[in-house]
Amino acid sequence: MKQTVSVPFMLLGILFNVCLIAANLLETKVISVASLTVTAGLLVFPVSYIINDCISEVWGFRKARLIIWTGFAMNFFVVVLGLLAVSIPAAPFWEGEEHFNFVFGMAPRIVAASLAAFLAGSFLNAYVMSRMKLRSGGRRFSSRAIASTLAGETADSLLFFPIAFGGVIPWRELAAMMALQIVLKSLYEVLVLPVTVRVVRYVKRVDGSDVYDEGISYKIWKIREL
Repeated sequence: MKQTVSVPFMLLGILFNVCLIAANLLETKVISVASLTVTAGLLVFPVSYIINDCISEVWGFRKARLIIWTGFAMNFFVVVLGLLAVSIPAAPFWEGEEHFNFVFGMAPRIVAASLAAFLAGSFLNAYVMSRMKLRSGGRRFSSRAIASTLAGETADSLLFFPIAFGGVIPWRELAAMMALQIVLKSLYEVLVLPVTVRVVRYVKRVDGSDVYDEGISYKIWKIREL
């Protein structure tokens, strides 16, 4: 197992982190798509699961574990910086404080829900992809990508909404929101699957990697195991 990272892995890792940070910021806007009401984070958040699939497929669970933890750390770092900026008094002449605070002044409950859901969903996505690859002998990537995304997105929604909005939004409405998010994010994966397949094939050819996770540890804290 290589102990270094390649340029394709580095670029996908950077994009993964950018998508996570952008998704958290975009979550502050509610948009209407046809007759559906969703958060703008839906535009970019599923991309992180697609990248997770690519990394797990090409470099295996251990590399996915590394990138998931870096994503968590960068998200946490941005949240802390945002809360710090909110706590510092604004200049007397500046008129954008209310809007700035709305975007960056995330409630601790929302932050906890977001970070916990991200970790659970991302690790479950990578685990399912890894185990299914071993079981299938590397075949049926499309099926594995959809199944792993469905598992990850389900875990993400089942954690985020109750932690963030339990007791605030009626449980019936929460259940409907969770179901809608799971369906839409998984549908996103299906729609862009042809692109995902081509990206994975290209990266495998350029990087020369196609890892099978034989006999590895799936403990999420073993970051040093690359």
